[in-house]
Amino acid sequence: MTPHIAQKSPYATDVEAGKDYYWCSCGQSKAQPFCDGSHKGSEFTPVKYHADASKTVYFCGCKASGSKPLCDGAHKALD
Repeated sequence: MTPHIAQKSPYATDVEAGKDYYWCSCGQSKAQPFCDGSHKGSEFTPVKYHADASKTVYFCGCKASGSKPLCDGAHKALD
């Protein structure tokens, strides 16, 4: 099963040190880039991201990153 491409660019997101975030791996969440439970009944599960510092990170929007949940530029190779 392949995930839905939520968008072909990353989500710039401010994260807070010490907090956990759950990235949507299926691409169906209405709360992108985060999980809203839309994966239920599928093989997808959210990916936990623990913020080690307060900063801006770039969560993958195309769901094809090799360094999930963060963007690695894989969206540039999509049609």
